[in-house]
Amino acid sequence: MRDRPPPPGTPPGPPPAAPRTAPTRRALLRAAGALGATAAAGGLLTGCGTAIGQGFTGGAGPASKLDFWNPFTGGDGARMVEMERAYRERHPGIDLNATTFVWGDPYYTKLTLATLGDRPPQVAITHLSKIPTLAGAGLLREIGDDELAAQGMTADRFDERAWQKAHHDGALRAIPLDTHPFVLYVRTDIAKKAGLLGPGGALPDVDGPEEFLDALRAAKEVTGAWGCSIASTKDPSTCFRLFWSLYRQLGGQLVADEGQRVVIDMAAAEEAFAYVQRLTREKLVPTGVDSPGAITLLTSGRAGFLLDGVWQILAVQDAKVAFDMRPFPRIFREAAYACHADSHGLVLPKSPSEKAQRADTALEFVRSLLDASDAWAGGGHVPAWLPTQRSAAYRKLEPQSHYAAAADGAAYDPSAWYSGAGSSLHNRLGDVCASVLGGRTAPGRGAARMREELRELAATPSPL
Repeated sequence: MRDRPPPPGTPPGPPPAAPRTAPTRRALLRAAGALGATAAAGGLLTGCGTAIGQGFTGGAGPASKLDFWNPFTGGDGARMVEMERAYRERHPGIDLNATTFVWGDPYYTKLTLATLGDRPPQVAITHLSKIPTLAGAGLLREIGDDELAAQGMTADRFDERAWQKAHHDGALRAIPLDTHPFVLYVRTDIAKKAGLLGPGGALPDVDGPEEFLDALRAAKEVTGAWGCSIASTKDPSTCFRLFWSLYRQLGGQLVADEGQRVVIDMAAAEEAFAYVQRLTREKLVPTGVDSPGAITLLTSGRAGFLLDGVWQILAVQDAKVAFDMRPFPRIFREAAYACHADSHGLVLPKSPSEKAQRADTALEFVRSLLDASDAWAGGGHVPAWLPTQRSAAYRKLEPQSHYAAAADGAAYDPSAWYSGAGSSLHNRLGDVCASVLGGRTAPGRGAARMREELRELAATPSPL
């Protein structure tokens, strides 16, 4: 039946409803952030006296209040507290509220939700490998040259690779604090017995595919167990770091267009995997060892070398054994040097207003942390702040200064929303690497599996 016009004198009805559109994922996240802020304000989370409550209920607050979020615990946490204390002593008029969250996804989730909910901290720590994701989602405030210069922070005072990684779409989104590369730990007493040390008691060049294996063979003769240890179970990130260091030395890339297109070099991936598998096939490196176990093999004298991140330096130092640290070897001599690395950076999450942002105070705090980089370097990180990295005091810091050159070959994770520290890329590709290292997957099949995993990740929409 056709609609009839209403009789004369009928009052007009309500206007037609606007067509509904599906909410965007970003809108849902923003709503979730706002809900989290409301719940925290009402005491529905864990209370305003807790880290979560403090973070979400901060708002603009008084001009003297400065919120700082970081994921540092253990030795790094103790050093950061020391650096914060130094700032408070020099700035008694600023109420620095420093909050520590659980490292990894919990930390980045809270930072994302707080920013989308207009309750971010004024300053936060991030891995520079996360900059493409955070900046691409519009969560980070651009840092201008003039405001940097006002604090004496100019490009020529930072490590070049870390400085470039801190940019997104040509804009500076973070201020680099350090570089933490994948390195080689050396039990110097074992290396000495193996005849590996040069004049002055230092390990000389072990670059080259056979040269490095020869060094591991010599160490194994002394230990009677293993030449080198590495975490191969329950630690996919370490396995990925080994593969990525070798693969990047061969010039390989994994993805392009911010992770949307897979460009893996299958021949290079297979060559890198073939070398990885030689380590265990020749019984120079054990399989089935987790991170604490890998460190124990080194400190107990059952392995002469350890491949791991610089952050394990504290655990090795605590064992009171003779050791040194060197950059990851240049296995493939014909290529440019590369080793897996990431960096911590300081970011200004976008606040709803300049009053809440307090950029001048935030950047003054950032500069104070850079000036305390000597304390940060003690935990193993290579300072990105060149006045510290090039100082006489840092050159005397051993073994930390012995691998500083590794920062020049820093190979950061590929740029993609699913990449970076503790990411899906680490977990899924690291599992493939562990399978190859353990001899369960052939190098060619490992490269094919890696391509399959990358294609699935690339086809997954970003959550932001």
